[in-house]
Amino acid sequence: MTAAIGAGMAVLTGIGAGFGIGLATSKAVEAVARQPEAESKISKLLLLGCALAEATAIYGFVIALLLLIL
Repeated sequence: MTAAIGAGMAVLTGIGAGFGIGLATSKAVEAVARQPEAESKISKLLLLGCALAEATAIYGFVIALLLLIL
């Protein structure tokens, strides 16, 4: 029972990752709208930030699977 609760809490990291990626994307769009000439730099930083946020969600998913399987 407690493993299921822990797995559910670990999967909740996906909410934070989704919120972070959405916020980063909105700020990147605003930045490109203000300075179109800096689009390549902004895109590189956006992709790096999204990858790090998504990695956090994947780690939470892996932890949830480990809690349920083991």
